[in-house]
Amino acid sequence: MALRTGKEYRESLNDGREVYIDGERVTNITEHPAFKPIIDVKSRMYDMAFEPQYKDKLTATLEDGEVVSRAYKPPTTKEDLKAIRTHVETVLDDLGGVVYRVGDETIGEMWSLYDAKDRLNEIDPTYARNINYHIDRIAREDIFHVSANTDPKGDRSKLFSGKDGGTLLHVVEENDKGIVVTGAKFETAAAYANQAFVKPTILDWAAGADSMAPFACGFIANMGAPGLKHICRSSLGTTNNKTDYPISTKFQEIDTLLVFDNVLIPWENVLFHRSLESAAYIRATVHRYSAFNYTLRLLRRADYLLGTALLNVEQTGLTQLQAVKEKISQLINYREGINAHLTAAVAEAEVSAGGLMMPNQSLLYTGRVFALENFPAMAHLTRELVGGQLAVSPDSDTMADPAIQKYMDKYYSVGQWTPEERGKLLYFARDLLNSSYAGHLTTFELFAQSPPFAQQMAVFNNFDAEKQRELVRKAADLQPKKSAVTV
Repeated sequence: MALRTGKEYRESLNDGREVYIDGERVTNITEHPAFKPIIDVKSRMYDMAFEPQYKDKLTATLEDGEVVSRAYKPPTTKEDLKAIRTHVETVLDDLGGVVYRVGDETIGEMWSLYDAKDRLNEIDPTYARNINYHIDRIAREDIFHVSANTDPKGDRSKLFSGKDGGTLLHVVEENDKGIVVTGAKFETAAAYANQAFVKPTILDWAAGADSMAPFACGFIANMGAPGLKHICRSSLGTTNNKTDYPISTKFQEIDTLLVFDNVLIPWENVLFHRSLESAAYIRATVHRYSAFNYTLRLLRRADYLLGTALLNVEQTGLTQLQAVKEKISQLINYREGINAHLTAAVAEAEVSAGGLMMPNQSLLYTGRVFALENFPAMAHLTRELVGGQLAVSPDSDTMADPAIQKYMDKYYSVGQWTPEERGKLLYFARDLLNSSYAGHLTTFELFAQSPPFAQQMAVFNNFDAEKQRELVRKAADLQPKKSAVTV
């Protein structure tokens, strides 16, 4: 059986990987306080697939009878896309929170590359074989597979032209074993994942093959490979009280600067190499599947905003006020706007060039932009509805102090809400909206898949506006369409 248990996942991380955080090298990542909570979450996700109440929703069967994670089976029908949505929602329901980098979203980038297999086969048949092999292997071995997109930002004028090879990941050697790469990438969850699909981001692929070729490579990197170093940012939840910070102490995902110091990538892990066309293609299509799972998580974040706002106004009886109902309605509009885009993206799904069923690209990308552009306003609405106690409430230890219990009972009891229960709700709201983790997540979401301008370019490039042009031509009695004039 291909499915891994949480225990097997934990054991897979003991591969000698170099992980650094808070001034130390980590010796046991599964027990380190910065990583243990999120590794526990991922372990739980693995174990869920074996439980009778979840098995049908979280697994799928390949043609040869192999049972794999539903998340890793490439979609070929609209029902498959619906099942992927059910998978994500089922997992998040059980976890009681939102996690972004857990593998089900990043596998979509491999499916995007699969769609280019015919063209890649023309360039080099090895590429298409390797892509097919790794998509199948990820599913059959239940690998925690992530992405590695983001480049360290230096002098952009040099980066775009490929002149600064010191920071951008590039090939420095080829030999009979594979390619040797040097450079760096940022990736969330890399330190506790098994492998990553590494690909180029910043470059001008029209600048010419001679200067760009060393950077135009995509490959699978083992996260425990010799020479690969994980330099991690500090956790924002490690030292916090779990009652006071119920989200950040459990769902903190750690971001990593992946430094490739002459790392050997075996030829069987190379997905394209010295191929500017392949590099440009993957940048244009990388999120055609992964944006679906990502936006599903934004929808769940919207649900938490709405639920937090509702419970806070209901406990104080404010739902009778029309002004409050109006703000709640705005939150509902936001939530349902994301839901509508996702639902329509499946209903209007399209068959890709590789024969997969991909969410309707225009509806998916506009849904992602809609979610991200509206999130700050919706978070602010939730703050208004929760009220000023979000910022001034004492911590749980203070509220539980017997010496002041009578004051807590007097000033924090509302109807059937005890001070303890009311405190829990306020702490959840604070961690969702006002904590360091909340601020971090707002920025992370904005750039997690691509910067805002690139998201808008995805909308522009995936909307077929010819129908609108033709409507105006007909209504305005214009001449038949002519070829574009170039200057």
